[in-house]
Amino acid sequence: MFSKMKEDIKVVFERDPAARSTLEVVLTYAGLHAIWGHRFSHFLWKRNWKTLARIVSQTTRFFTGIEIHPGATIGRRMFIDHGAGVVIGETCEIGDNVTIYQGVTLGGTGKEKGKRHPTIGNNVIIASGAKVLGSFKIGDHSKVGAGSVVLQPVPPNSTVVGIPGRIKIQNGKKVECDLDHVNMPDPIHEMICEMQKEIRSLKTEIDMLKKEKDRYEHTLIQHNDA
Repeated sequence: MFSKMKEDIKVVFERDPAARSTLEVVLTYAGLHAIWGHRFSHFLWKRNWKTLARIVSQTTRFFTGIEIHPGATIGRRMFIDHGAGVVIGETCEIGDNVTIYQGVTLGGTGKEKGKRHPTIGNNVIIASGAKVLGSFKIGDHSKVGAGSVVLQPVPPNSTVVGIPGRIKIQNGKKVECDLDHVNMPDPIHEMICEMQKEIRSLKTEIDMLKKEKDRYEHTLIQHNDA
């Protein structure tokens, strides 16, 4: 237990340049307190002391502003930076070396039973305000941009941004907008594409009408000259 606590403190110094001393980190970092509180509540949850586990998790939420369900599974060296508003659901599974910023939600999409929250791979970064909703996986070494809403699986080594989340970088290469790797629905994007097609069609029709008008005027001038 104490070795894990030391590891958690070390992670803070590795990922937060504002950390100045061990005492400051131990006393003032809400993300660290939330992780420690979750470890205890998860211990109780696994031993079927579920009501007590929920009491511990809600007490931790009261003091930290971070809600982690005691049923969630969290790996080693997770770092929650400026964690206010973070919500992690019951069936969420988080790998090692994950970084989560404020306002992130790892939640479900309805009242379905069983596994209903996302699985987060190793070495993943989820930026401020991002929402990952549903039972699917965010692949290892991936990044979720600030304010993104992710509703579909994300392959490893990818960067996802937007609403809904779309893959912009994969394996270090930029992904073109017209490549839909994970079939993410985007009604706004589809509407804009349809409008662009309609505009091109109208432009073509106008050009044809202009040419017809020019030919008519040229013919009329020749007729008058004759």
